[in-house]
Amino acid sequence: MKQIPYATQWIDEEDIQAVVSALRLPYLTQGPLVAEFEKQVASYCGAKYAVAVSSGTAALHLACLAAGFQSGNEVITSPITFVASSNSVLYCGAKPVFADVEETTINIDPQAIARCLTKKTRGIIPVHFAGQPCELVEIRRLAKQYRLTIIEDAAHALGATYSGSKIGSCKYSDLTILSLHAVKHITAGEGGLITTNNKKLYEKLLLLRTHGITREPRLLQKKHEGPWYYEMQELGYNYRITDFQCALGMSQFKKLDRFIERRREIVRQYNQAFCSCEEVTSLDEKSDRQSSWHIYPIRVKGDRKTIFNKLREKGLGVNVHYLPVYLQPYYQKLGYRVGSCPRAENYYAQAITLPLYPKMSDEDVATVIEIVVRSIEENK
Repeated sequence: MKQIPYATQWIDEEDIQAVVSALRLPYLTQGPLVAEFEKQVASYCGAKYAVAVSSGTAALHLACLAAGFQSGNEVITSPITFVASSNSVLYCGAKPVFADVEETTINIDPQAIARCLTKKTRGIIPVHFAGQPCELVEIRRLAKQYRLTIIEDAAHALGATYSGSKIGSCKYSDLTILSLHAVKHITAGEGGLITTNNKKLYEKLLLLRTHGITREPRLLQKKHEGPWYYEMQELGYNYRITDFQCALGMSQFKKLDRFIERRREIVRQYNQAFCSCEEVTSLDEKSDRQSSWHIYPIRVKGDRKTIFNKLREKGLGVNVHYLPVYLQPYYQKLGYRVGSCPRAENYYAQAITLPLYPKMSDEDVATVIEIVVRSIEENK
């Protein structure tokens, strides 16, 4: 029986040779390939600056630190996300507040955000779930009204567009984070990026990425110590990415648009197949935006666990994205309550993520569709 995973990376000979070439260069880390990669990504997204770091989580953490989130602050985010989105708020000593999701997109609901605002609110982290951009105009309106920082969590959304602008342009936000994990649109093995149009935030990110240390002459407090001199000006972290990871990232970057188009082709096949199946509901895609389709979640009627197990037994590496973060045991210990985001909990109870990755053949897609439809029929 053929096994079809829910996701896998695409690494070809060009990628391998790019890494091999980088390994032969003088710098393995803190070299010129990092800045070259950052420049490419910033240009693609339409942002002034990009900072590459060791993971998507590191990107979120540094973005929260650069935004100044701290103890006593509240930051609103979505419950349907990987735990890193809200953990990064906790790392800064601030409190994550979870706003419920929209029924059809499973993106954070701006009306729910408005209901969560308090005098302690300092920021919003909208998560572009599955690759479809959130309602950024309305979120920005709220942020301006209450003087809040917006950090877009675009770990799922590299290559997506909103009203004609690329996600990562920061047209509607202060910062955007991207992920380079193995199953994302492009990979560096691990890695992340932060884009911004704010020079002060950019310089803060550069400082925090490497222990809070700078060698930049114009930033030094003591100007004439000597060429060996550096200063630690902030309590930063070692969140650097290597040059050979950036070499892989740049090689992958050449294929990004092709990867995204293949994802969209697969989604079109799924949508066409499932539109007549009453037992399956797919995510709604808004007309003013284009999803980059990192994952393809569906909602199923009936016993989700039984259907999930049937799909696994028949060779589909299905998954579930996500258990609402506040239902995780750690968050329950912090006092978060079951029932606080009913739409998120209802979605989770029905959700199954189907295989979606550029390497999938049309035969693979047809197999997934046939197995899903048959398994749901068997469960009636």
